[in-house]
Amino acid sequence: MDRATQTAIENLWTDDRDLQNEAYNHIMQVTEKPVDWAYEAWIDVVKNLSHADNHNRAIAAQVLSNLAKNSDPKARILKDFKTLLAVTKDERFVTARHCMQSIWKVGTAGKKQQKIVVDGLAIRFEECISEKNGTLIRYDILQSLRNLYDEVKDESVKAKALALIETEEDAKYRKKYATLWKK
Repeated sequence: MDRATQTAIENLWTDDRDLQNEAYNHIMQVTEKPVDWAYEAWIDVVKNLSHADNHNRAIAAQVLSNLAKNSDPKARILKDFKTLLAVTKDERFVTARHCMQSIWKVGTAGKKQQKIVVDGLAIRFEECISEKNGTLIRYDILQSLRNLYDEVKDESVKAKALALIETEEDAKYRKKYATLWKK
């Protein structure tokens, strides 16, 4: 790992928000493609999924999702996915949403990763209805499944999403959720 990348990774966890934002933007951009330093940063990224600062948790979730998508040939995410999925239940709703909106990327890395994402999101769909903002969480889950489907074109992802929509008891929300699949 070059020094500039090392500095950017270190700055992901700084208290200086300007430095943190700059580092975040840089790391998110470079991790859109495979990087050879993923496992050098992996442990720190996973550790920050449970950091006291919600900004760190949100950043860690998004960076880990990118790393799992593009730079995880050893499939380490299979071991760490439960920790990542837990961030979708974060006490800070904005942090949970950031995680939810990026977690689908994990499922593009392979069939095993796709299965854990789809299964994990299906469980979240069922359990979130009693949570504050449950309908918004459900929408985000279905959007994540749509993003995954658009990338992998696996009909089983679509079938699962449509089956989840059918479990929605409120016709208004069922209709709203279905709009995600009419594209």
